[in-house]
Amino acid sequence: MTIDDMIIKKKQYGLSYDYISEKSGVPVSTVQKVFSKTTPTPRRETLEALNKAFNEYLNSNGDIYLGQEEDEENAEIGMVRESETEYNSGTSALAVDQSEKTVGDYMNLPEGTRVELIDGRFYDMAAPTTIHQKISSLINTEFEIFVKTNNGKCVPFVAPTDVQLDRDDKTMVQPDVMVVCDRNKITKARIVGAPDLVIEILSESNWYTDIVIKHRKYKEAGVREYWVVMPEKQVVLVYNFDKKSGTLDPIEYTFKDKIPVGIWDGKCKVDFNEIYENVSFLL
Repeated sequence: MTIDDMIIKKKQYGLSYDYISEKSGVPVSTVQKVFSKTTPTPRRETLEALNKAFNEYLNSNGDIYLGQEEDEENAEIGMVRESETEYNSGTSALAVDQSEKTVGDYMNLPEGTRVELIDGRFYDMAAPTTIHQKISSLINTEFEIFVKTNNGKCVPFVAPTDVQLDRDDKTMVQPDVMVVCDRNKITKARIVGAPDLVIEILSESNWYTDIVIKHRKYKEAGVREYWVVMPEKQVVLVYNFDKKSGTLDPIEYTFKDKIPVGIWDGKCKVDFNEIYENVSFLL
């Protein structure tokens, strides 16, 4: 597990520096330096101790880190263990077929096949849950009302809508919710280019893809704002890429907050307390 992966997990589970120090045996001051990246190249013994502590914590909580058996280079892109099938189950899984895929291959898949294409590789997509669908619908409704009320030019979309993110033939994704303000990017078949706002709703099967792989892709492609909604934790992470605040420094909200939409300068706010009231019976 890389330091970036551990930083993400620390935020996701609300782990304190004291707790990490206690479980790893690494001094608190060293833990702080490593996680703030004041120490850019920690000693191998330090990394091994931190990895052991994190993996033990994740295993005890039923969260198996997909990259724990891989080397650091492969872990960065989410490489998973090989199997005999072309796709592994779960959105977070990377296709084991190592041949590079294209948009043409994506379009030629059998009807109903749920995958995304990222950097020339297929990622299996699990069917969305009822809570997933309900949350995405409620958020999209808020966006539609805001755009209509303000005579806006932006266009909200929900999955499944294809997005040719990098305008090349190696990536095609389907964000759960998105807003596109440049209508020249909208074609009858798909969105070509980066949406202004992307929202992904997390599940156990897709956390690594959404928090690590897609996070990087969306930022590099020019997405201005990225939300990760975590229903089980009742937390929303908001990355404002426009502000250049760093890839690992999101603003964290809860399901009690009204979250301002950055691309609209906060004039639109999504009331997650209201959303919670609509979906609480499913949690």
